[in-house]
Amino acid sequence: MTNLTLAVPEDLHQIMLKHKEIKWTEVARQAMWEKARKLELMDKLLAKSELTEQDAEEIGHKIKHGIAKRHGLVK
Repeated sequence: MTNLTLAVPEDLHQIMLKHKEIKWTEVARQAMWEKARKLELMDKLLAKSELTEQDAEEIGHKIKHGIAKRHGLVK
């Protein structure tokens, strides 16, 4: 198994120190696996996609505009 060193903000470190009963390396490992699984799923879903990055950006802009409009932030 490969070792990984990471930096955490001081306030998070203080919480971690208060809860030494938690195996923080296991918490980090599980969080990374969860993110990796989601990325793998996304890769599989997008593998056959014909959308370009520009298409995706345009769709994202339209969605954001629609949400802003629904909440009265734009006309």
